[in-house]
Amino acid sequence: MAKVPVIDFSKQNLLQPGSPEWNSVRVQVRKALEDYGCFEASFDRVLELRRAVFRAVEELFDLPLQTKKLCVSENRFRGYQGTAPSRLLESMSISDAHVEDNIEERLTNILWPQGNISFSKTMVSFTELASRLEKTIKRMILESFGLEKHMDEVMNSANHNLRIMKYESPKTSEPTVGVRAHCDMSALTLLYQNEVDGLQIQNKDGEWINVLPSANSFVVMIGESFSVWLNGRLSSPYHRVTMKGNKARYSIGLFTGPRGGYQIEVPKELVDDKNPLLFKPYDHDEFLKFYSTQVAQGALSVGLKAYCSV
Repeated sequence: MAKVPVIDFSKQNLLQPGSPEWNSVRVQVRKALEDYGCFEASFDRVLELRRAVFRAVEELFDLPLQTKKLCVSENRFRGYQGTAPSRLLESMSISDAHVEDNIEERLTNILWPQGNISFSKTMVSFTELASRLEKTIKRMILESFGLEKHMDEVMNSANHNLRIMKYESPKTSEPTVGVRAHCDMSALTLLYQNEVDGLQIQNKDGEWINVLPSANSFVVMIGESFSVWLNGRLSSPYHRVTMKGNKARYSIGLFTGPRGGYQIEVPKELVDDKNPLLFKPYDHDEFLKFYSTQVAQGALSVGLKAYCSV
């Protein structure tokens, strides 16, 4: 049975750029993303936060619906997203979550006007941990393509979106769609979940693979915006969530993508006679506005690659 690759990132003292261990893991990352568009990243330090993270997540979704709806955003894809009768998912997200004060101002203080220091500290600690791992993986990807000179630009143009999700139990033994098949529009996605499985990745043969991550690991997926920037050298995987049984599935993800106003443009190093330019420069926020309008009109949405293809 096909299985998503598992890569060990736990030995942080050995994972220094240029070291043999770093170079070995970098090769594994490139191979996994070429073959699957994703992998499971073992990262033991997250175990220190696991109990607090999911206690905080449950506390969040146990709030009254009217309270959760107070978390709003001008961006259609941020803030609180409630369940529709045909869907199991509800979520809450904020942008620029790597800025510590944003979690407190845009999330905690809105939902708990009296304050909730424990919730804020837990979310900040999780975001810091996940963002450090995300930067390590992104650096490895750039190095593997010989794009080190773009490192600062890529890192400094990133927006970290923290998204907290609950999939209600369908209370049935039959698989029920929690989220339909899609590709993330982010650059990189790091997902961390509770013990209830449901995530499936589609491989190149069209087979759906059940992803059963360990308690000490993140599922890492490349998103469409990074795939575009790399001129299609890596592809974002289709994935979905299917649920069954009587337990809710909780997950928390860090979705990093380009900031609004930053022009995504394929590096010249990735374009030659054998690899023609596939995508035009684009502004990610402009695409999201276009995509949001389409969704609001009920039109068949155009994906990012179709939006900016040459």
